[in-house]
Amino acid sequence: MKPITVAAVSLNQTPLDWSGNRNRIRQALREARQAGASVVCLPELSLTGYGCEDAFHARGTHEAALRLLEELLPDTKGLVVSLGLPLLYKGALFNTVCLVVDGIPAGLVAKRFLAGDGIHYEPRWFKPWPEGVRKGVSLAGHEVPLGDLLFEIGGVRIGFEICEDAWVAARPGARLALRGIDLILNPSASHFAFGKLRIRERFVLEGSRAFNASYVYSNLTGNESGRAIYDGGSLIASGGSLVARGPRLSYRDVVVTTATLDIDATRMSQARTASYRPHIEPGEDDAVRIGFAWPAPPSSPATSPFKAEAWEDSPRLKEEEFTRAVALGLFDYLRKSRLNGFVVSLSGGGDSSAIVCLVRQMVDLAILDIGLDGLREKLAYIPGIAGASNARSLTRLLLATAYQATEHSSEETRAAAQAIAGEAGATHLELDIAPLVDSYTRLVSAGLGQSLSWEDDGPALQKIQSRVRSPGIWLVADLRRAILLSSSNRSEAAVGHATVDGDTSGGLSPIAGIDKAFLRQWLRWVETEGPRGIGPLPALAAVNRQPPAAELRPAEDSQADEDDLMPYPVLDSIEKAAIRDKLAPVECYHRLRREFPARSAGETAAWVDRFFRLWCRNQWKRERYAPSLHLDDENLDPKTWCRFPILCGGFEEELEELRKTVQSQQAELALL
Repeated sequence: MKPITVAAVSLNQTPLDWSGNRNRIRQALREARQAGASVVCLPELSLTGYGCEDAFHARGTHEAALRLLEELLPDTKGLVVSLGLPLLYKGALFNTVCLVVDGIPAGLVAKRFLAGDGIHYEPRWFKPWPEGVRKGVSLAGHEVPLGDLLFEIGGVRIGFEICEDAWVAARPGARLALRGIDLILNPSASHFAFGKLRIRERFVLEGSRAFNASYVYSNLTGNESGRAIYDGGSLIASGGSLVARGPRLSYRDVVVTTATLDIDATRMSQARTASYRPHIEPGEDDAVRIGFAWPAPPSSPATSPFKAEAWEDSPRLKEEEFTRAVALGLFDYLRKSRLNGFVVSLSGGGDSSAIVCLVRQMVDLAILDIGLDGLREKLAYIPGIAGASNARSLTRLLLATAYQATEHSSEETRAAAQAIAGEAGATHLELDIAPLVDSYTRLVSAGLGQSLSWEDDGPALQKIQSRVRSPGIWLVADLRRAILLSSSNRSEAAVGHATVDGDTSGGLSPIAGIDKAFLRQWLRWVETEGPRGIGPLPALAAVNRQPPAAELRPAEDSQADEDDLMPYPVLDSIEKAAIRDKLAPVECYHRLRREFPARSAGETAAWVDRFFRLWCRNQWKRERYAPSLHLDDENLDPKTWCRFPILCGGFEEELEELRKTVQSQQAELALL
């Protein structure tokens, strides 16, 4: 038996935060050492932070990363540690991991497969390293190899798959297995998406089984650089079995997950595999050999107990994940921007009410995870935070809401806003903006020399009400040194059902990555059940019984969002087909007919036509949205996910094809 204790570390790093990143790495090394670990796997690009964007092209970034690496070398004495950093070699930039052994760099492994789709843009900055190539570089006063390396450390063979390397078909682990690998380390920066944990577990488990090795996967955690949320969830597997797993969506800066592995057990499993054929060629083995005296494992079990968190067993897992991911994203955005809290223009409708709930849930979840003292310590820069004694008083300090009434606002929405703010514990204001709306309309009417009417000028009169709400709520945010949260959702973004500089106003748009149909479902769940460990917010009943409506037209017009657009489930289905799956209008129509067979062909075609026309017409609005939190592969954020031309042909020929298809179908039916 050859036991080795390993540690997979989740870190909440920040791009270019040299002192903060250094301190968190040092804390991780201390905790891993105290747990008896000898091998410590830190996340991808742990020195610089993953989300440095074009700062990767700055010479100062590389120089600071190299200085930080050298500064941390003494902290690695007695350990085998992976530290990620960008490296410039022959005029090209590579995403690398430096394996440090007992305080000395042993070599640099460069990432072979770059993440270049969806939210990731690694090929913009980095070059992929070619398979099997090995070069030499000078690093921290040492000459070390760089490239596609295998290490033999004190007789234990260690290799790497760096994040995306493990997601591809030709993953490097297969080649490592032929070279007799014992331990594969995977430092990752894998962003949160609904259900993604199961995919990670599969490739970690299958890698450890197929390669007959032990596998250590580490990941970032938290809102690292503004949009992407990382969920941690470190994994340790051996021989196809999951040995340990770290918590997900934690508010802790450092989470160390450990396990004691039997290297001899996986070696003998490999030996018993009849299909295994090691790569044996004439000449010397090209492994980088470093002497290292492996310490005896700790006397008490070093393996972190593996069990799913209670909320992960919920039948409403998507609702749980949404709550926890957005809440953590809000918390990190707040503290890393060093502002004092949040402000929400609370209309009494679903979207703004959802955001208020999420802020309160942020407070509750943080207290559950790190305690009241831990939360106050992380937000210690905020005046008055030390005096907040419970979740309610913290929410009152951190969140201000304002109901901004016009002549078309109802008492129902006013009461709903008051109830939600009260139950959440927010500081709540009521502002009457009707005189301001009236003054603008009279001012412009006089300037143009014409009267304005709902019959002729309805859209413009609706928008001015939304825009008049913006200056006042921005003033509240500025006075409180707070972040104004925009309440636009993804369904509205798809069809431009939002007023730019009105309800799109804000510094962060936390729900712009989620569709309206799910959001309504989530609100009903929070009203009656809520996240495990927190419970429901019954005041949402006042919101959930209302149909979504902007309340920007006279009450006799009976305004409802779904009357203006289409049923939200239909809208979201078209959005998935057209934007996520890139189907043409006629293909979207055929899919919709299968999904909603009770709807007529003409009605279905009209919805598809309306969606495509509104989508094309409103790309400029999506370009103006505040940064949004990424939640899945249906995001519409043009800065990180879904790019579309602001000016285009508008699918005119494709929509004509749709019209002819429906006419043909209707003609055939008429003949029957």
